[in-house]
Amino acid sequence: MPKITKINHIAVAVSEIESSLSFWRDALGLELAELRDVPVESAQIAFLPVGGTEVELVRPTTDDSGLAKYLAKNGPGMHHLCLETDDIEGMMAQLKDKGAQLINESPRTGADGKRYAFIHPKSTGGVLVELYQV
Repeated sequence: MPKITKINHIAVAVSEIESSLSFWRDALGLELAELRDVPVESAQIAFLPVGGTEVELVRPTTDDSGLAKYLAKNGPGMHHLCLETDDIEGMMAQLKDKGAQLINESPRTGADGKRYAFIHPKSTGGVLVELYQV
């Protein structure tokens, strides 16, 4: 049976990385571990590790991406919660069996080799949830 093993990261949608870092890095003292462009998601991501997980600042790189549309509608703030699983296909099947609405019907693979899929907020009480399998 698939299980959730940990919170992988919390993503915060931002309009600008550098101005957001003035709080997360400069005020809170979190270390910026990496700044990465993710063309497949039309995003730039700043990775800030903390306590075995990460805060990710996510900025859209195109005006027509899902993230850009989210920012236009909701403004900056928490975008999604990412949960790590030991079996992403099994977890997705379990969620479907329980009536959850998935955004991705099958896992996608990122440039770093991690497999991921999103669960629609309609099924989670309003929170966009990402599943990760490392």
